[in-house]
Parts: sequence; C-alpha cells; structure tokens
Amino acid sequence: MKIETDILVIGAGPVGLFTVFEAGLLGLRCTLIDNLDKVGGQCSELYPEKPIYDIPGVPSQTAQEHVDALLEQIKPFDYDLYLSQRVEVIEPLSTEDGVTSWKILTNEGLECTTKNIFIAAGAGSFEARRPPNIEDPDQFLDLGVSYSVKSVEKYRDKNLFIFGGGDSALDWTVELAKVAQSVSLVHRRDEFRGAQHTEAQMRELVATEAVNLLTPFQIESIQGTEKVTAVTLKNFDTKESVTKDADELLFLFGLNKKLGPILDWELELVQKKIAVNTENFETNKDGIFAVGDINDYPGKLDLILCGFHETTLAVQKAFQRIHPGERVPFGYTTSNTKLQKKLGVTE
Repeated sequence: MKIETDILVIGAGPVGLFTVFEAGLLGLRCTLIDNLDKVGGQCSELYPEKPIYDIPGVPSQTAQEHVDALLEQIKPFDYDLYLSQRVEVIEPLSTEDGVTSWKILTNEGLECTTKNIFIAAGAGSFEARRPPNIEDPDQFLDLGVSYSVKSVEKYRDKNLFIFGGGDSALDWTVELAKVAQSVSLVHRRDEFRGAQHTEAQMRELVATEAVNLLTPFQIESIQGTEKVTAVTLKNFDTKESVTKDADELLFLFGLNKKLGPILDWELELVQKKIAVNTENFETNKDGIFAVGDINDYPGKLDLILCGFHETTLAVQKAFQRIHPGERVPFGYTTSNTKLQKKLGVTE
C-alpha cells in the first residue's frame, strides 16, 4: 500500500497522539505508525492503571484515562493509524524548492511519502529487566510473576511482593496497598531513587504496618509448580535466607531500551537518544523531528508535558516545510470560532 501524508508520526503514545491535534489546528493531516497493537505507548502497554499527577489542570488520572482523553481530543481531525507495524527504512527523495521529502517502508509493506517525519517512539522498543540470579522466571509469567501492572484487580486480596527501588516500585507500593491483602517492598538497600513525596507516602504506610519494607534483601528463588506459592529472599548483610508465602511477585527493575531500526537512519545520537535543536526539535536530517522521551538536548526532562511542548513547536516548522513562505496561521483556540465549530463547541 502506498500513501502520502503531511506528517508521518512514528509512535502512537501520548506525544504522538497530541501531534495529531496540533497538526489538525493548522489543517495538516497525520499518519501514525506503531509497532504495538494498541495506541497509548508505554501508558497503555506497561502501566494503564498507574495514576498520573503532573498533567496541567488534571489533578489525577490513570495512564489509560490520559490516553482515552487524548483520543477524544483528536476525534474532530482526520488521521490514519497503522498498528502492529514497524518502520524499517527511511529514504530521502528528490528535493523540491529546497525542501527534502522522505519515503518510509514498514515491515508490513506500507510505503509512505512525506515532507515531515516525527519520531515519537518514547524509549524505543523496550523489554522489562528480569530479576538477577533467577533461572527462567518467565516460567511463572502471569502465574504469579509480572513485570508491569495492567489490572489493579489482579492483586486484590493477594500476598504481593514488589521488587525495585525506583518510581514504579514506590508508586505501585502505595497504590496496591489499597487492595492487596499484604504488600512487601523488597530492595537491596534502604535508599530509593523515586520521588521524595512518594517515598514519604510509602514510609508512612510502613509505619502503620500497611506495607512491609524488606531491606537489604534480594530475591534468591521462586517456589511453586503450576503457579507461585512462595519466595525466598536473601539478606545482604547477614547472608541468611528466609522463605515467605506469596501469591504475586511484581518485578519493577526498569526497562532494557532498544532503538532498533532507528540506529540505521544516520541520525545523531546521544546515549541512545536522538539529538535535536530546541528551536523546532529537528534532528540533523531536514524534515525529521524527534519529540518526547526519544530525544535529547540540554536540560531535557522525560515528562509527557515536555513532549507536548516539543511537538507543538515541531508542527509549526512542519507547516513551513509544506507551505514555504506562508505565515503559520497561529491563533488561540478560545477565539477561533471556525475551530470551535469543528471541535463541537457550542455557546
């Protein structure tokens, strides 16, 4: 299949979805391609029920609710969506009026030509890190072993052990303590890398015995035949081992990130991220932009709201590449009656 589009967006996570909105405001059409089988990126795939607190004007919503809200926001605009496809090849085409066009090919045979490519691939492809020194923990996958939380109800009234010391481990310790029969947080030291506010919440739960904090421990073995029934932990200091009954083990050791085909596209990289300028978040290739967690520049923060800012400015440049010499039709949505009608706003 051959198609043509104004902006080809690689990645259908929150930043990719918001690109559709910003492009739609300027009358540009987007085509989104994602190698996952659903929209939402990591928000939908890894932690759909994890609360998000730092979206301006939204005190709290789950990651999936955030994705659903973005999908609702872009309903008024036309866009194409291709899931379960991976962009394999990016090739430059002839330059017209000094503006380079691009052709992309996917592993499913889709061919797309465009003047603008937005790489909004988050962390790239990713795989959860497995617990160290455990032989084949995946034999218990979905039988007591998990690497992400896709349903809070799965842990209701269960004896749960959470392993890790970062934001995800702290966040889920606080949230799942509300539904689980017991929650034990296991870490190799009594120091954590997560947000101070969440760590304080966790320690308050420990003080009230709503959470068991087990430090300095690491996992030694998993017991069970058809499913997990117990876990053995080893104390770093005393070297003694202890076995405890367990229903669910949640390993949150982070992700192994892989850029995949991006490595072949001759883009300037900085520690497995794509280097961009901060004027319009263009890469070292004309017409190829990188927005969201995939990019790198001085002062970069891996926050969704930062990705929204980045893609907003990048879309302005994309418009100029499609319409050289024309002024970008900037306007506030609050005063644009034509746009309000399109968005279904009525007085």
